Amino acid sequence: MKDKTGKEISGGEFIDKIINRIGAIFLELDNYLLHLLGHIPSHHVRRFFYRVSGVKIGKGSSLHMGIRFYNPKNIKIGEDTIIGEGTVIDGRDKLLIGSHVDIASEVMIYNGEHDSLDPDFKAVFAPVVIEDFVFIGPRAIILPGVKIGKGAVVGAGAVVTKDVSEFMIVGGVPARPIKERPGNLSYKLGRAAWFR
Repeated sequence: MKDKTGKEISGGEFIDKIINRIGAIFLELDNYLLHLLGHIPSHHVRRFFYRVSGVKIGKGSSLHMGIRFYNPKNIKIGEDTIIGEGTVIDGRDKLLIGSHVDIASEVMIYNGEHDSLDPDFKAVFAPVVIEDFVFIGPRAIILPGVKIGKGAVVGAGAVVTKDVSEFMIVGGVPARPIKERPGNLSYKLGRAAWFR
């Protein structure tokens, strides 16, 4: 027997590939169902289903409509955090989002990508950490292995390829430091809009 690249594989490897494929299909189905449920106009209902699927969500956090999950079991969200519409949240590796974090609409947070230098274009994964009091502007992209420090701000449309220091405001492609934010943050985000 041969795999998709033409490499000879044993019977045991073939069975492992079948088991992995079946697991991937069930995960894709779970992700699709969460996507559909993400259009229910109720934060309480969506949170319930997200928690059932394995997302750990802290008290008072709101996830707006249309969020796209990749493997929800590795995602942990702190308290009083708001995640905007149409956001992509990747859980193929650990994703930790702190408390009082404001993630705007259509942000993409990835912790998996393909290695473009690998001859087999293999997938590589690395955890992403977003600490407390971070603000991420609309349509920003956070790439695998990045840590965004407490109180940092990521400007709209920025592409974050490296760690961001605490209280640093970054922007651009790739994201670069702009200036520092005051370090005495203590705000609460409050409730999210009802039908978002």
